[in-house]
Amino acid sequence: MPKLLKLDIQFFAQTFSPDNVMVHEAKDGTIPDKYNTMILNDVMENSKIMQLGVYEEMTDKEKTFEYFAEGPGAYWVGETEKIQTSKPTLLQVKMTAKKLGVILPVSREYLQYRVSNFFEIMRPKIAEAFYKKFDEAGILNVANPFTQSIEQSVTATDNIVYDGITYDNILAVEDELFENDVEPNAWISKVQNHTALRNAQKAENGTLQSLYDRSNNTIDGLPAVDLKSANLSKGTLYAGDFDQLRYGIPFNIDYAISEEAQLSTITNADGSPINLFEQEMVALRATMDVGLMIIKDEAFAKLVPGPAPAA
Repeated sequence: MPKLLKLDIQFFAQTFSPDNVMVHEAKDGTIPDKYNTMILNDVMENSKIMQLGVYEEMTDKEKTFEYFAEGPGAYWVGETEKIQTSKPTLLQVKMTAKKLGVILPVSREYLQYRVSNFFEIMRPKIAEAFYKKFDEAGILNVANPFTQSIEQSVTATDNIVYDGITYDNILAVEDELFENDVEPNAWISKVQNHTALRNAQKAENGTLQSLYDRSNNTIDGLPAVDLKSANLSKGTLYAGDFDQLRYGIPFNIDYAISEEAQLSTITNADGSPINLFEQEMVALRATMDVGLMIIKDEAFAKLVPGPAPAA
């Protein structure tokens, strides 16, 4: 009788662990849960859209939900009188997630790292690339895959104030929103605006009044966040009700590592494309899906440094 092969059940029961698997053994897949969570936390803590907007849970590429465009009214009621009823205005909107990708070239020696060590090192680089790209798309309409952005909203509604950062112009931006029954709850600025904001003062009753609080980084009592982007012009401010901006993240982050590709969008110092095989490098490609939706265009306004365009 042939001898039966004894199977090591424990071996077959082993599961993938980023602590004992090398990068060259796991060149693609989903980023391990621990590091996926850490990267997403980094993205959410640094993205200005995610700091100010409202998170909507997503389990698929699309999510349809309803919101109150106008709530039900209340009525004064006399004794024994019948209470009136009113119908709220419910609108249905759909948010669609788009795929956001980043490619990061690194030395070939990273293939010998444990997966856990590799993603610990790459985590801040991945997160920074994601949140910068997402904010530029959703705020500034730069390389924007979505149908909406804050920049598009202020352009569509013409909620734009010109001639730069002054005391009166800051109030004028808020007035643009008040005219649409919108109460702003935050501002988007940039570090280069701090001097102009400190100088945006007005003399009243012999004293200088200021709308900017440097120690708390607030403008007229509302929090201001600084967006780091060369595509945001110095002297530009956005204000709005960011409860009208929604975002969602339906899936975990996927990754793949290549040893042989030629990168067309990333170049060497001399301008030549990076060839991974020739230069003994590898490239990490990470992709995440993220959704964006602006419910009400009138919820945002903008202050720009230049004069109004000629009619």
